[in-house]
Amino acid sequence: MQRREFLKTLPVGAFVLTGTGCATDNKTVPADDWARAALIEASIQVTEFPDRDFSVEDFGARADGESDSSLAINRAIAHCHAAGGGRVLLSEGVYRSGAIHLLSNVNLHVAAGSKIHFFTDPKKYLPAVLTRWEGMEIMGYSPLIYAYKQDNIAITGAGILDGGADDQTWWPWKGKHSEQHWDLIPGEDQKPARDRLQEDVLRGVPVAERLYADGSFLRPAFVQPYACTRVLIEGVSIVRSPFWLVNPVLCESVTVRGITCTSHGPNNDGCDPESCNLVLIEDCLFDTGDDCIALKSGRNEDGRRIGVPIQNVLIRNCAMRDGHGGLVIGSEISGGARNIFMEDCTMNSPHLERAFRFKTNARRGGVIEHVRVRNVKIGQVQEALVVNFFYEEGDKGQFLPQVNDLVIENVECKQAERVFHLRGFKNNPVGAITVRNSSFEHVSGADVIEYAPQLTLENVRR
Repeated sequence: MQRREFLKTLPVGAFVLTGTGCATDNKTVPADDWARAALIEASIQVTEFPDRDFSVEDFGARADGESDSSLAINRAIAHCHAAGGGRVLLSEGVYRSGAIHLLSNVNLHVAAGSKIHFFTDPKKYLPAVLTRWEGMEIMGYSPLIYAYKQDNIAITGAGILDGGADDQTWWPWKGKHSEQHWDLIPGEDQKPARDRLQEDVLRGVPVAERLYADGSFLRPAFVQPYACTRVLIEGVSIVRSPFWLVNPVLCESVTVRGITCTSHGPNNDGCDPESCNLVLIEDCLFDTGDDCIALKSGRNEDGRRIGVPIQNVLIRNCAMRDGHGGLVIGSEISGGARNIFMEDCTMNSPHLERAFRFKTNARRGGVIEHVRVRNVKIGQVQEALVVNFFYEEGDKGQFLPQVNDLVIENVECKQAERVFHLRGFKNNPVGAITVRNSSFEHVSGADVIEYAPQLTLENVRR
């Protein structure tokens, strides 16, 4: 059904989703709450590309696993863009590359049997670009694949994107950590720069003066379209990422479909849409060292300064394995989150810590509202539902978070250490949460419920 035809089927007064940063009209909503989810999908503008290919070999790339093809790949992208768009094709073989910058109307197609193996030399990701790092704007290392203010861009194909990170490269910059399996390299630790950046954000230092590339040890994201429209990421496998794997920021009309994220380094979140509007994530597999899908909207003063929520998101038919959480909202959530839908997903791993996780604190604040989850099958998980207002800084702040209007239904969980772990503030409790028509079997531990008086259970078996 076309979008226009679909809109005719909605009840009178139903909201319409248009424009970057737009909000839904929560005063007049469809009678069927899940009609919102259908409208999100219908409102996403899809990518379109001319039917022509530009082979990177024609621009000097070599798939020999050794030659530096960075310049050739970016030349092919520039030529494709100047010609009006099309597909930049990487055929079978291994291409070595540094930073790749996408341009409007370009589909970077990594064919089956093809791999882009990215260099781990940080200098390959200079000069610095405008990026977000843990929800804070900086001039930092370029993400491995980056686009800024572009329209109609894609990364497609059945090939592999290999970030090259391991216990000796990129990951050691995390420094000491309870989950550490990476080496420690003297003098290479993100903590001093991370602390300094938070002070810069607090003091309102202009972004152009936040210089955090060479020597700061802040790892770049793998794929980051920034302030882009009509974005498609489809089919590829992403492995060995320095940092977050897929991180669209301030984008509209984003589709992430059929990708496989397998990376077990520090902060290796699978898909982190941040301050985006109209997002579809479907048919993906996440097996990560951190959150599988984490929805974000900026951290502390930066999140409030920019003031753009993550909103109108539909997640379906995804599989989650190892990770800190399956569906996560936060912790960089100062701009808020609303109209989030998840359905028909599976989660299963003894190393999956939480199925549904909402994390914030009184420094980050943020309003998380209107979240709907249905038809999720969980094999094994440590905790089913976690709402935590005490993440990191806890109650040490003046921006009280709000989590309200969550409905979770038709969840089947076969094994869990705990079902509910809800921790609000005494002076600011967790809002309304409804869990209905769900079952939780083989639960070994007791629930933790602190200042969450509006938890409602309807036909919940355990």
